[in-house]
Amino acid sequence: MREKKDYEKYIRYGYFPTTLCPGCADGFIIKTIAIVLSEMGIDPNDAAIVSGIGCSGRMSNYFNTCSLHTTHGRALTFATGIKLSCPDKTVIVISGDGDSCAIGGNHLIHAARRNIGIKLILVNNGIYGMTGGQLSPTTPPGFYTETSTYGNYEPNFDIAELLKGAGASFVARESASRLPKIKGVMRQAFEHDGFAALELLCNCHVNLGSRNKMRSPMEMMDYLKKITYPLEDAGKMQDDEKKGKLPLGILVRKNDVPEYTDMYFNTLVPAAKDAAKRR
Repeated sequence: MREKKDYEKYIRYGYFPTTLCPGCADGFIIKTIAIVLSEMGIDPNDAAIVSGIGCSGRMSNYFNTCSLHTTHGRALTFATGIKLSCPDKTVIVISGDGDSCAIGGNHLIHAARRNIGIKLILVNNGIYGMTGGQLSPTTPPGFYTETSTYGNYEPNFDIAELLKGAGASFVARESASRLPKIKGVMRQAFEHDGFAALELLCNCHVNLGSRNKMRSPMEMMDYLKKITYPLEDAGKMQDDEKKGKLPLGILVRKNDVPEYTDMYFNTLVPAAKDAAKRR
């Protein structure tokens, strides 16, 4: 019998096969999260994985940890409650671009500004993949979807810039076109003391690619390569080479911002108790 690898204890194999489409990078993300948790030595009982609605929303089902599959756009609010009640636990949110940037957009910016110690894996495939392929806040301009049959004429969000503006203390972006880099960046996000957001640019060849002449996973990987560049190469590139492309790597890391639960329990709660005694 094959000897199980340590990371496999984090995966709920009883729920396999997954509902994910063949070639989707979401399967790789599930495995990578499990590997990072294993490498960090986090007990499955000390980790909570929360997800909302969408293809990425199904991913919490496959983890043998505390897991919560929540309502549309509300994964970060549920996760905030878990982190405030169990501040010593590792709380991870897996959310898609529609789930976290449309109906959940308000919760996203407030989780970032509070710097609460939640780790967000934001799977950005540029479309509502599970519900039929509707336009999302990150659908590229000009792209065809179920609800933009003449091409998308709306400007799309740059999620990293949105998070920077909200004051996030850790922001990173990686792409399914360079899978070996994701694990290292994800571990740094999980180790960060505060809110950490890792945007993962992913392929949806079934609903986005098929409508835009990219019917295979590899065609979408080529597309992701064309629209990105590694941050470590930025110094060697001309401005026109970077124009219209998204940088990959760790974009923001601030270690001097107080983590919310630490501040809450060590500062606000004692101060409130002292004030109550003086009444």
